Parts: sequence; structure tokens; C-alpha cells
Amino acid sequence: MNIDITYRGPLASCNYTCDYCPFAKRHDDSAARDADKAALEKFVDWVDSRQGLDTIRLLITPWGEALIRKWYRSAITRLSHMPHVRKVVIQTNLSSPLNWLVDAAVDTVALWTTYHPTETGIEKFVEKTQLLDQIGIAHSVGIVGKGENRAAALELRRQLNPSTYLWVNAYNDDPRYYNADDVAFYKGIDPLFELNNQCYKSFDKVCRSGATAIAVDGSGNVKPCHFIHQTLGNLYEGELHDMLAPEFRCSNDTCDCYIGYIHLDELALNTIYGERILERIPHGPLG
Repeated sequence: MNIDITYRGPLASCNYTCDYCPFAKRHDDSAARDADKAALEKFVDWVDSRQGLDTIRLLITPWGEALIRKWYRSAITRLSHMPHVRKVVIQTNLSSPLNWLVDAAVDTVALWTTYHPTETGIEKFVEKTQLLDQIGIAHSVGIVGKGENRAAALELRRQLNPSTYLWVNAYNDDPRYYNADDVAFYKGIDPLFELNNQCYKSFDKVCRSGATAIAVDGSGNVKPCHFIHQTLGNLYEGELHDMLAPEFRCSNDTCDCYIGYIHLDELALNTIYGERILERIPHGPLG
């Protein structure tokens, strides 16, 4: 079957200090790093074992920054060459080396990147995206839509490859954060900004989560998505197909995160993103 998997292991450290992130400059000791490496390698072995059973698209969403860890780079390279893996995507701040990507299957790997103005310069970040273009790695670029980031968002849009989608992640901690001028400004940067600047009513709505999309943690526990705490089973103790329902209805009242609401049937976001939905790249013109 076709299945989308969002994987998040125990890694919780990040090399950045963004004030809006609880994992900024958090440290994993050597034991925690070893546990994360073992968990990831076990998961990759499981994915390998699904050849002939499933066609998989995979999104890795670490709490912190994972690509500074060699075992994530190795895992993505290995996954990209598996014939039944259609896509492997990871969220990253793009601070790690990128030369390892030349050994990956460039048509399978994609990066969901985010620029953080307090942590690195635009020129340095854009140079990394230019290298991705040269290697042939599909990627989107994001920036958090805080008021102090307006000038950076404009400059980032100016310097990026015009064909690179720049998305603005709505700052939803305060539902009154944006006024009409803010919304108009960020729509000028990201025509899909209003799509993200919403809290969708999701209770009892049909969702691909739990049916053809799942979230998996470092222990192999399977949940419909990261935001629903119901455990469906464990990848290493049972058969995945037996854990899935033909139709799943959301048990949460609302959903306001991209990696959650992209699976809501009624939003039909495949019409916007197509095969690039995990890496957050629209497949057609936006304006």
C-alpha cells in the first residue's frame, strides 16, 4: 500500500538559539545520541524490510537539528536508494555540510529548510540553497512570520532563486498576532500564507492519518499523527497493515500545524502540492 510516515526519534538537541523554540541550544549527552542513532538505524532497517509490501514517502521531523549528526545523513542516503521509497524529506536549518548529498538519489531526497535570521546571515543561507540547486535537491525555504522578520523575509525573497518556494510559517501562539496589514505583507511573500494562518476545526473530520499516513517515534510506536496520542501499535511487534483503519476521523478539536492538516481530506491539499506535499513545495503557479 502507499503510506506516508512522519518519523521523530528521541533527538532533542539543536545548535541554534531561536527564542521561539523550546529546543534551542538543548544538549543531548552521548548516551542520548547513541540511543537516537540506534533508534534511527532500527527504523531504517524496518523500512528496508517493507519492499514488496509498501510504497513509502517519509518525512523526518526532529525536535532539534538532525543533519549535523552523521547518522541522519547516512540514513537518508540509504533510504533514498531503496526502490520502494518514493520520497525522503527532512526538516533542517541548513547549517550542516551538504556534500554528502552527492551520494544520495537526488530525485528521492528533498529538504524542508527554514531560515532563522538571528542565527545565520542571509548570504550564507542562500549560498547553501544555491548548492542544493547545483546538486539537484528539491527544497523549500521557510521563515517564521514574526513582526521582526519582515525585512529579512523581503531580502530572502530577493536573494533566493525565483523558482524556490518561500513559505511563511504563521506565528500562531497568539491568535490576534496579525492585523490586516501583516496578513497582506506576508501574502506578498507567500501567497499561501493564509492557508497556514488558520486553526482548522478537525474533530470527527476524515483524515488520512491513521489510514494511509502515520507518525512513528524512536521506539517504533505508531500513532495517527504527532498530535494525536492514541497508539495504534508498534512497528517492531506487529504488522503495520493490521494497525490501520480504512477511514480515520480526527479526535482533536483543531489542527493548526502543516504536518497535521495536510492530511485532512476536506482541504484537498494534494491539489496544491501534489507529490511534493511533504517537502512543502506547490506543484503549480501560485498567483
